[in-house]
Amino acid sequence: MNNKPELLATAASLEEAAVLLKAGADALLIGDDRFGMRLAGHFSLEDIAEVVKLAHEQDCKVYAGLGGLMSNRLLDELPAYVQAIGELGVDGVEFGDPAVLAAVKREAPLLKLHWNAEMTSTNYATANYWGRKGASRVVLARELNMDEMTEMVPLLEVEAQVQVHGMTNIYHSKRKLVASYMSHQGRPSDGGSLGKERGLFLIEAERPNEKFPIYEDVNGTHIMSSDDICILEDLHFLLKAGVHSLKIEGLLKPVAYNAAVVKAYRHAMDLYAADPESYAFQESWMDGIRALQDPERELSFGFFYKEQVY
Repeated sequence: MNNKPELLATAASLEEAAVLLKAGADALLIGDDRFGMRLAGHFSLEDIAEVVKLAHEQDCKVYAGLGGLMSNRLLDELPAYVQAIGELGVDGVEFGDPAVLAAVKREAPLLKLHWNAEMTSTNYATANYWGRKGASRVVLARELNMDEMTEMVPLLEVEAQVQVHGMTNIYHSKRKLVASYMSHQGRPSDGGSLGKERGLFLIEAERPNEKFPIYEDVNGTHIMSSDDICILEDLHFLLKAGVHSLKIEGLLKPVAYNAAVVKAYRHAMDLYAADPESYAFQESWMDGIRALQDPERELSFGFFYKEQVY
């Protein structure tokens, strides 16, 4: 495995892809909403071709998100899509469903396979099982704490990817819950968008100061966390453990914010790589992020220092 850690970021558009690569991202995660789950934006095959060209010119990689829930109908469309992105030069795909793994082996065997089972990728044995089936990377569950992650890495036969910044999903349903609720309230959406650009959120009576973003797309309803993970201060623990890929989730964030986050993590990663022994986090590295951070969204360590109960 390559020991140089990768800084991976999500992009919502061609314009953002260019900005994030310039800011220092080593790889981008993009894709088609039909096959991906909670992608930052929808990319057509023509868009993907442009991103691949742009990234490869800078010696960077492009991964396609195919982590959605695959229906029988989607399985009919999957082989042609996998073949197409393989021919376009995409470097790898994220998958959770074995049907995607089978399609990649059959239609585009040069694509790298990154196993992402969301909150169920919690142990090295299961990750290594998928490694023996063809996966080269595991996306570790965001619900794992720091010790669980760092202790797992030496036991893995595949690369490890960890989300280090951004919001996380806390609830998903294939049903159109927002549209149903609004209709029940006598406020039908009349075909208007209930997607990411609408800016809808939930507030619980017990926690009136926390806003949980909610949106609907072709995959159903998604409710997101009220805070943002930010592990920059303790990034060196993951780097020392040998985590291969560090992901910045840019979903529902402005381009300028995501660029500032990428720059901050790029700076930290480069300094650590240059001299691990004398590396020390500087609070000033957070200035660019804090200047653009939504004041209603707290920066937190997520589950990194919590004992999660499943």
